[in-house]
Amino acid sequence: MSRVCELTGKRPITGNKVSHSNRKTKRRFLPNLFKKRFFVPETGKWITLKISSTALRSIDRLGIYAYIKKQQSKGKALDIKL
Repeated sequence: MSRVCELTGKRPITGNKVSHSNRKTKRRFLPNLFKKRFFVPETGKWITLKISSTALRSIDRLGIYAYIKKQQSKGKALDIKL
C-alpha cells in the first residue's frame, strides 16, 4: 500500500535522523494520510480517497467537487472518476 496522497501527490521524503551526539542516520518522513469517504452531491456518488491532512482542510474550505476539478486542471488527481 503506497503512502501517496491521491489529490496532492504528497509522498514520503528522506532525510537524516540527528542524534544528540550529532550522528546522522537515514530516515523517512511520511505524509499524514487518511482514508476518507466523501459524498459528491454533483454526481450523487460516494468516493473513497487516501488523502493528506492538508488536502482534507482544503476540501473543507472549497468542497470536494471544486477541489478535485482544481487539482485535475493542475495535472494532479487524474485517476479519480467523478
